[in-house]
Amino acid sequence: MSVPLIQQYRITSYILKQKLGGRKRYPLVLMLEPLFRCNLACAGCGKIEHPENILDKHLTVDDCLSAVDECGAPVVSIAGGEPFLLKELDQIVAGIIRRKKFVYLCTNGLLLKKHLEDYSPSPYLTFSVHLDGNRERHDAIVCRQGVFDLAVDAIKTARKKNFRVTINSTLYEGVTPQEAAEFFDFAMGLGIEGITVAPGFSYERASKQEVFLHRTASKQLFRDILKIAEDRKWKFNHTSLYLDFLAGNQLYQCTPWGNPTRNIFGWQRPCYLLEDGSYAPSFKELIEETEWEKYGVGCNPKCGQCMVHSGFEPSAVNDMIIHPLKALWVSLRGPRTDGPMVSDFPTVSCTGTLEEREDKEAEHPAGS
Repeated sequence: MSVPLIQQYRITSYILKQKLGGRKRYPLVLMLEPLFRCNLACAGCGKIEHPENILDKHLTVDDCLSAVDECGAPVVSIAGGEPFLLKELDQIVAGIIRRKKFVYLCTNGLLLKKHLEDYSPSPYLTFSVHLDGNRERHDAIVCRQGVFDLAVDAIKTARKKNFRVTINSTLYEGVTPQEAAEFFDFAMGLGIEGITVAPGFSYERASKQEVFLHRTASKQLFRDILKIAEDRKWKFNHTSLYLDFLAGNQLYQCTPWGNPTRNIFGWQRPCYLLEDGSYAPSFKELIEETEWEKYGVGCNPKCGQCMVHSGFEPSAVNDMIIHPLKALWVSLRGPRTDGPMVSDFPTVSCTGTLEEREDKEAEHPAGS
């Protein structure tokens, strides 16, 4: 894991505090979406498909900081849309940093270089730049030529100014393990802190559904990529258990409340990725009144192919806290890249309460 020790310490302390307090559902990362508007129209994104009257709306500075306080998560990921289109963004970031929260500012990179002067390097601020592969693949995914080069130039400039920078890479249909490996080699050569990676989520609103990987194909792709990783010096912004999950070796159900979303409509149910049309007016109501048992692999068709970190990294983190020796073993030896994969949850796993399903998952010796 490439996350600095101070950040690991703060997050671990927060988790232990929740556990000792007997809190079963708690957030790790607040997914803050101040707006949906973007300066790109990517093939795999469903956010920009909202009508113009919705794209014209945004959260105020007070809205954003109130959400941070209400949620209490130690990490805030500012997403969108493209956050740099919001003129008050620097005020929002400054307010979050004053609260000693770790900010990951997600951006396509087109406006990053222009706005760097509005920010100062801080251990609490990381620019997370979207790069979905090499030049040809990335520009095809974002549906505009030249974006890759502009994003890379912005990353280089930010690193020269001593900002923390990561890349957020989504893998889609057609990418090969070797292509991904060459891209990761290139990305690490930029001096970035680490790589966040996951297979794309099949947004219903996305214009090109054929770009999304199915779950079995995702697992095999990540096995092949991680096999190459054994000889490389890549740094991933993930727990070892989440990477082991991507490789098909761990059985995790989604933990949607781990990365709750606040956007212009309210607190989105059930998660950052899946919009079921229902929003809670408060974080408390989101946690306490959402019918969580309706969602997850084997429970909801829209969740069937999902393996994205916003839902499954919190599950891996929880497993790491409960089974530290297993996490240490996977961290030392790396994810297993051959042998049988664990079976996914059958549809019948949705029977019973969410608590009964979680107890059943805890009893399953997957990846042990």
